[in-house]
Amino acid sequence: MKKSIAVLGLGKYGISLAEALYALGEDVLVVDKNEKLIRDMSSRVTSAVCANLDNEDEVMALGLQNMDIVITCMGGNLSASILCVAIAKEKGVGAVIAKTSSARMKKILERVGADKVICPEEEGGVRSARILASQYIRDYFEIDDNLCMIELRPKQEWIGKDLIELNLRKMYNMNVAAIREKGGKWRFVDPTHKLGEKNLLLVILEKGSINRWR
Repeated sequence: MKKSIAVLGLGKYGISLAEALYALGEDVLVVDKNEKLIRDMSSRVTSAVCANLDNEDEVMALGLQNMDIVITCMGGNLSASILCVAIAKEKGVGAVIAKTSSARMKKILERVGADKVICPEEEGGVRSARILASQYIRDYFEIDDNLCMIELRPKQEWIGKDLIELNLRKMYNMNVAAIREKGGKWRFVDPTHKLGEKNLLLVILEKGSINRWR
């Protein structure tokens, strides 16, 4: 299902994230006070708005309550990050993600209510986009230009079926490398094991195949 995602702040990370999310087919709103950046991004996302993210009235006017996910990407601006996270939470946004530039900033944003805090040194924009755009992907790793490795939750229709029945390789061009339960250790897959709600799969597939099932 397509998500409505707001990316607030257009540094390198915000631009990379917004473009990757839009390429994945999501509805993406970008916001920044830099008019040139907004003009440049207007044709590369669903909508682009010029606004001062330090200004409460301008942030309130963005209509964040209509978003499924709000991501603040102002790692160098703590006050704007706090304001945007707080307003998004007040508006009832389901998932509020915040970029941080330090451990101290991470703690503050978590206290304000951010559901997840991202460190750009650890996560690139494309990787974050893959995770955020799917309700199943838990983690995403690029192997090379063609292949990727993904940790994912089984789709609801997979529960109670084994890998022989599902035939994921034929259906989705997906190879299951390992399986585990949440909190447990990875282990090799018994193809007759029936998948449960608590199972996580580690799979390898071509990047072009991701949109066939996500």
